[in-house]
Amino acid sequence: MPNDQVITVRGEGQLAARAGHLFTGVNKEFLCAATDMDTWSQPSTRTAIAARMQPTIQQRNLTIRKLYTSAALADAGQREHLLQLLGIGAQVRICEAGLPHETIIIDRRVMILAGPWVQGDREFTVTTSPGLIGPVHALFDATWEAAAPLADRLELPLIGPDGRAILRTLGAGMTDEVAARSMGISLRTYRRRVAELLRALDSDSRFQAGLRAGELGLSP
Repeated sequence: MPNDQVITVRGEGQLAARAGHLFTGVNKEFLCAATDMDTWSQPSTRTAIAARMQPTIQQRNLTIRKLYTSAALADAGQREHLLQLLGIGAQVRICEAGLPHETIIIDRRVMILAGPWVQGDREFTVTTSPGLIGPVHALFDATWEAAAPLADRLELPLIGPDGRAILRTLGAGMTDEVAARSMGISLRTYRRRVAELLRALDSDSRFQAGLRAGELGLSP
């Protein structure tokens, strides 16, 4: 797209045809603000886009920030997808207020705005105008700063300083005896806290707890 160009497309098919290549052209930063996971696409389309972006994410040191409302936490499938985003290195936050602009911004050079539904299809505006991108990017940053990290909204009260200390001992491969001494607690207390941590992370084993903690962004 030439500088300052603005185009409007209708429906996901036209968006993919006119702007789909932009998702694989990210160099530094990918921002997304949406009400929930279904704002932009149906699951099949979302999966296809994620598959196209995966090589880019793996090859480049990208900043990926995803901002959603509490609506994204209402469905188990959406919550699982949010955890998967954390697993690939994305930052995810949840805001309480509605989002006036449901937006994707790529490298501060391209912006896609989701518009209203018209006869069963959604309109999308794609622009490269710095004068339009700048203010929306600033609004995203302000909303991001006021939003809560996903892990905080998942209500894991046991993952405080002690929980993180236990995660460090598990990650270091310490025996229970050594780990308990390093934390200055009894062996019985240490094992009880490990058991509590596993329950908090909904894990059946210490190995699984470590993976789960990584997904939630809780690893030390």
